[in-house]
Parts: sequence; structure tokens; C-alpha cells
Amino acid sequence: MQVTKITSPAEAPVPAAHRLTEKQFYDEINYHRAEKLTKKMLDKGLITSDEHDRILAEARKIFVPYLAEIL
Repeated sequence: MQVTKITSPAEAPVPAAHRLTEKQFYDEINYHRAEKLTKKMLDKGLITSDEHDRILAEARKIFVPYLAEIL
């Protein structure tokens, strides 16, 4: 058995189909910020679960999270 090169996962090239554009990257971050903030508001009783769901639905329309769809 011959090993030619061992690379760490960080060094492995990412296929073009799996790369995020800059907009997708920031949309992803902003969606997760909105999700985290509304969860805190829900936990503190500042909004109802229905309002929480509506806010996140609106955030999904605005930010179009790529990774959230996969997860």
C-alpha cells in the first residue's frame, strides 16, 4: 500500500456546488442571529410561540438561509 499525500479536511478543496456566495454567507449569519434573538424573546415571554414562528418565517423569506434548509 502506498500513501501519496495525507490532507486534513481543512485543506481538502470544496466542490463549487457546495461553496456559498458572500450574500449566502451573510444571509446565513443574519438568519441565525434572528433565530437566536427570537428564541431569547420567546424564552423571556416577550413574544408568543405564534409570533416566534411568524418572525422566523419572515426571516426565511428575507435571508433565504442555505444551511438551515439542509439541517
